[in-house]
Amino acid sequence: MKRFLAKIVSLMKDADLFASQGGPIILAQVENEYGNVEWAYGVGGELYVKWAAETAVSLNTSVPWVMCQQEDAPDPIINTCNGFYCDRFTPNSPSKPKMWTENYSGWFLAFGNAIPYRPVEDLAFSVARFFETGGTFQNYYMYFGGTNFERTAGGPLVATSYDYDAPIDEYGFIRQPKWGHLRDLHKAIKQCEEFLISSDPTYLQLGKNLEAHIYYRTSNKCAAFLANFDSSLDANVTFNGNSYFLPAWSVSILPDCKNVIFNTAKVVSQRNLHGVSFSGTTSVNEFSLASSAWSWYKEEVGVSSNHSFIKPGLLEQINTTKDNSDYLWYTTSINVKESIAPGQEKEAFLHIGSLGHAALVFVNKRLVGFGFGNHEDASFNLSEKISLNQGDNTLDILSMMVGLQNYGPWFDIAGAGIYSVILADLKKSSKDDLSSGVWTYQVGVEGEYIGLDKISLANSSLWIQGNRLPINRSLIWYKATFLAPEGKGPLSLDLASMGKGQAWVNGQSIGRYWPAYLAPSTGCTTNCDYRGAYDASKCLRNCGQPAQTLYHIPRTWVHSGENLLVLHEELGGDPSKISLLTRTGQEVCAHVSEADPPPADSWQPNLEFMSQSSQVRLTCEQGWHISMINFASFGTPRGHCGTFNPGNCHANVLSVVQQACIGQEGCAIPVSTARLGDPCPGVLKSLAIEALCSY
Repeated sequence: MKRFLAKIVSLMKDADLFASQGGPIILAQVENEYGNVEWAYGVGGELYVKWAAETAVSLNTSVPWVMCQQEDAPDPIINTCNGFYCDRFTPNSPSKPKMWTENYSGWFLAFGNAIPYRPVEDLAFSVARFFETGGTFQNYYMYFGGTNFERTAGGPLVATSYDYDAPIDEYGFIRQPKWGHLRDLHKAIKQCEEFLISSDPTYLQLGKNLEAHIYYRTSNKCAAFLANFDSSLDANVTFNGNSYFLPAWSVSILPDCKNVIFNTAKVVSQRNLHGVSFSGTTSVNEFSLASSAWSWYKEEVGVSSNHSFIKPGLLEQINTTKDNSDYLWYTTSINVKESIAPGQEKEAFLHIGSLGHAALVFVNKRLVGFGFGNHEDASFNLSEKISLNQGDNTLDILSMMVGLQNYGPWFDIAGAGIYSVILADLKKSSKDDLSSGVWTYQVGVEGEYIGLDKISLANSSLWIQGNRLPINRSLIWYKATFLAPEGKGPLSLDLASMGKGQAWVNGQSIGRYWPAYLAPSTGCTTNCDYRGAYDASKCLRNCGQPAQTLYHIPRTWVHSGENLLVLHEELGGDPSKISLLTRTGQEVCAHVSEADPPPADSWQPNLEFMSQSSQVRLTCEQGWHISMINFASFGTPRGHCGTFNPGNCHANVLSVVQQACIGQEGCAIPVSTARLGDPCPGVLKSLAIEALCSY
């Protein structure tokens, strides 16, 4: 580790990247969340923390070092907070700043689990509370979602998508309203900057679960944060002689201790009509691969003599494969000595214990079972009733990894693979423990050794082509070509019809897939209540569905003309139902009331802020423009984005909105009767707009 740290620091210094050299690096980090597992290592853990800190400081980076989640970080290392909330965090020394290095914008995705998401109202609340209570530095994890291409996903069973419900999704598209609401939040905090850097906050209790923190620049100039951290009760509070409404679980920001320019629970930024980048019929084109000329290669079950080796007992998988492959074959022979009548078979129970993560079991080359664990516990037991012939029978077990564990105490020695194989005789009630017998092993499967995923074998005679495409077969490779859709944006491959395996485009791995593994059917909520403490299991969607069916193909990975798609299917699926998706547009909407505050960036000191109008602001992705207005109503429109309808009070402002927005990358419409007319005097009105962005 010391050599690694020294090498990285040396590379940074050679490139003049540290702040003291005029570069952008202002902080350096050693270790990550070791404090969460330090207890498991006893005194050795404490000594390691001291050694890591001393080693880091000795490298003379000229910028501060931090340790995340490390309460005992020795001086001068700054201990920082990671988590969903850090407003209650206090550094281990008054000389150290209060820093939040990982604010989880969502949570990672695991095969077999529902999809977690974090409401932006709660995320904004956590950020506002942090700066309210003296925070100095806050970082989102993740702000830009990603993709675990190839076999880089962690484990166990972490999915290929690392979208993380981030403000910018794994395809690079902006996720609304999360991105817009956080933008407005940080603009509001920016308006308080001169006060935040002038003093520590002054605490003021406003009631039960109600409080204010005030930052003074002078005795009569201040900025304030008003917080209601009750998980259910809204409140009216009095501050500086004025009355303010505070929704439950929200923070209001007052850059002049008077005007509320932002409240974390009031989302006025635009929304996407569909929460997933490649959903929605009007803005997504789907290209079926059903008509493609599919080829296939059926793998042999078990080991081959060229790549196998023999060992007594059952080997642990990770130490055997060295992560060169997800696969390890375990093969042995079962000898039935007793006489069996012609045409009859002996029935027995096969009991298999595995440390994880999944396994296919074959008896006499026929598939008899499939076992698998889950993200929380990758181990599993598999019991199957099998039929054996007189004499020798083959038992082949293909053990499969789905990501290496990369967190937790002793994760580096966490095992995988088969640890127990017991054969139980149904008639004699006897058991034969095959675990200590002689086993033949092979790292990897046949297609990997051949290189079927490589472009160089695309035209090989090994591939079979015929009129009847074999579907729902285990251990089979598929190949097809496709033409990339026009455009510059990313592509998505819909693998919902497949079982479990890996996929490649033009020789580049787009990761593991497992749509056959469905999430539990219960536990999801249609509208998750943002109020109250969030955790990774609070807000879930897609119960009873696969965790992931869409797979990211970067546009740079495809080219004009034919592109190669190769699949290694482990369980069985139907490749003819695979399709390719591309975004052609973006449906956006917004709904803003006259009572909502004006945009935070329009506030200026010493001006009557609330005399200004609130606004509907619409923005397309960079390079796109607003091509159509699908709905526009000023008055009392009903419904939500995608289902808006005019209310009893309605002014048709379609022409006004079209004039301001059509052909523009973005536009702003004041929510005011002066601009839009007054269809119902004395009634609180709002403006609702739905629009389509396109290239």
